[in-house]
Amino acid sequence: MSLKSFNIGKYKIEKPIVQGGMGVGISWDGLAGNVSKEGGLGVISAVGTGYYENKKYSQKLVADRPLDAANFYSRDGFKAIIDSARTICGDKPLAANILYAINDYGRVVRDACEAGIDIIITGAGLPTNMPEFTEGYPDVALVPIVSSPKALKIICKRWQKRYNRLPDAVVLEGPKSGGHQGFTYEQCLLPENQLENLVAPVVEEAALWGDIPVIAAGGVWDKKDIDEMMSLGAKGVQMGTRFIGTHECDAHENLKQVLVDSKKDDIQLMASPVGYPAQGVRTNLTELVEKREGPSIKCISNCVAPCNRGVEAKEVGFCIADRLSDAYEGNLDTGLFFSGTNGYKLDEIISVKELMNKLTKGE
Repeated sequence: MSLKSFNIGKYKIEKPIVQGGMGVGISWDGLAGNVSKEGGLGVISAVGTGYYENKKYSQKLVADRPLDAANFYSRDGFKAIIDSARTICGDKPLAANILYAINDYGRVVRDACEAGIDIIITGAGLPTNMPEFTEGYPDVALVPIVSSPKALKIICKRWQKRYNRLPDAVVLEGPKSGGHQGFTYEQCLLPENQLENLVAPVVEEAALWGDIPVIAAGGVWDKKDIDEMMSLGAKGVQMGTRFIGTHECDAHENLKQVLVDSKKDDIQLMASPVGYPAQGVRTNLTELVEKREGPSIKCISNCVAPCNRGVEAKEVGFCIADRLSDAYEGNLDTGLFFSGTNGYKLDEIISVKELMNKLTKGE
C-alpha cells in the first residue's frame, strides 16, 4: 500500500508518520527536526527542558536538578530546542508534545505557541480546556491523545460547546506504547482495548465530528503495521520507540543500548507516580525499587500534578523526573528506560532518513 499525505489543521504531513514525543531528552531538536525534514511530523517533548544543553537554561538548581516546574519545564530551554529544530527542518510542520498532567500545563502550551510551534499534541489526561491556552494563535493545530471513542466524544462535545472548535486530529493510543498508558493494568490486557480493535470505533466517532483524522499509536513497528492501521481507517500512525534507534535521536547512547540489548520479557508494565501503569525495560532501578532500596525521593522538580509533590512517588518507590533525567544522562544504575512492547526488536542504530525509507517503502 502506498502511503498518502494527510493534513493536521493547515499543515500537510507528507509522509503519514508522526514521531512520538519522548522525554526527558529523547525527542528534542535532533530527532524531531530530522523527522520533519524527512517529511514526517517531528515532535518535541516538553518534558524536562531544563536539562537541555547541560541545564544552562535552568535558572535554579538544587542537587544539580532543575528546581520546581518553572525550571524543569524551562521556557528558555523549550524555545532553544524549537529554534534548533527549525534550523534542521526549516518551515516544515513541527509539533510539541505537552502532557496534560504536568504542573504549569497552560504556561508550557503558551510557551510553545510563542516559540512558533505548529502543532500541539496532548495526552496524560483528558485535555478538555486545551483550546483556551492557545487563544490568539489560531494557526496552532490541536491534537488530543485518547484511548477510546468515548474519550474523543467528551473532548469534541466540550470543545465545541466552550470554544466553538474541534480537534484538528486525534492520536489513538493503544496499550503497547512506551511510557504511561491510558488504561489500568487489567484494561491493558483486554482484547477490546488492543489498538487493532480500537481504530474502527474511534474512526467512526471521529467521522461524526467532521472526519477528524485519526493517528494510530502503540505497537506500530514496520510498514506492515502501518498498512494495517491505514486499512482500518487511520490517516496516519505515531511511532516513538522505533525512533530511539536512530543516530539523530537525542537520547544518550547508553539509553539506546539498553533497548538494543533488551529481550521481549524485559519490557513490562510498572507502577508509576502518575497513577497509571507505565511501560519500560526492567533494569537495575526496577530491582532496587522492588526491594525498596531505590534512590531517595526529594521531589525537587515538582513535575506532575497527580504525584502530589512526591507523595505518590514515595508510594511507588521512585521519582519519575529524577529517574527519567538519569536515563537522559546515561546513568544505567538509576535511570528509568521507557519502551513500547516492541522495543526489544531494536537491533541497530540507523539514520532517520534510512528509517523513514524503511517505514514508507517496506525495505
